[in-house]
Amino acid sequence: MRQPVGTRVALLIGLAGASAVLLGAFGAHALRGVLDARGSELWRTAVDYHVWHALALAVAAGLGRGRSGRVAMGAFAAGIVLFSGSLYALALGAPRWVGIITPFGGLAFVIGWLALGWTLRTRNE
Repeated sequence: MRQPVGTRVALLIGLAGASAVLLGAFGAHALRGVLDARGSELWRTAVDYHVWHALALAVAAGLGRGRSGRVAMGAFAAGIVLFSGSLYALALGAPRWVGIITPFGGLAFVIGWLALGWTLRTRNE
């Protein structure tokens, strides 16, 4: 029998999804005309990855609480903060060295997907 999603995990998923929508709207409206073309592209990329990985976080939470599921959830959450967060910062004019953080977020996303795949594999055995 599947365990229900815990309160903290449910709040994390809600926060991840809501913040993706809010930051997408903020970029589309409040930052229109403020960001240059590169900043707008960075912002859109950050929002795209943020939304998709908020959904992936919800899928991982719904699949179970095994170790690989927890790894997937943690990796997706870390990836949102590191990858999307660094792109949001760069779009808003953060120093270029902040870009060093972005690949670590991408790696967290990869780890999350691998862990999610492992979770699916072990659930079907």
